Amino acid sequence: MDYEDRYTLGELAEITPGPSGSLLDKLGEKLDGVPVVTPSDITTSGEVTVRKLRRLPHDEAVRLDRFGLQQNDIVLVRQGSLGRSALIGEQLTGALYNSSCARVRSQDRRVLPEYLHIYLSSPGMQEEMIRRALPGTVQSLNTKILNSLPVILPPRERQHDLVAVIADIDELVLTHRETADRLDILKRTLLGDFLNEG
Repeated sequence: MDYEDRYTLGELAEITPGPSGSLLDKLGEKLDGVPVVTPSDITTSGEVTVRKLRRLPHDEAVRLDRFGLQQNDIVLVRQGSLGRSALIGEQLTGALYNSSCARVRSQDRRVLPEYLHIYLSSPGMQEEMIRRALPGTVQSLNTKILNSLPVILPPRERQHDLVAVIADIDELVLTHRETADRLDILKRTLLGDFLNEG
């Protein structure tokens, strides 16, 4: 086997665009129901903001069962904020996604879902998606374009290594961000106390 093999995304994963908007007409803010992931719920760091998810009543969601998410699926924005994506964890198993997104489900044991998510989130792939996007008021990626995206696939051991390193970096970023937030609060408190003394 070569050090790295080249495939298309469609050779490694099943890509399913979300259901048409009319099927999600009854989306609401209620706590009961099936969560629906939309582009605005996916952060730039590749996570889903769960607490803001709108929900579809269970009786409506049953009809959309084939659009259900499983752990390790990738939800990829295909209209608007092109290429933004999130790897689905256990918490969102059974959730749905809207028509501006596509589900990327790994179908090949040679590719780790975590690696595929990192790869699709890389600057090079983000540029490639924008370059291939259909023009219009809102740029979009159809299934044909998504299926044809190139994927460089190193051996699984190398994929594991990359996933582990990225996870360590993400943890450090989070720690430093939390520290910076605490220091910012401390700074504002000290300034407030100082100015109130006078």
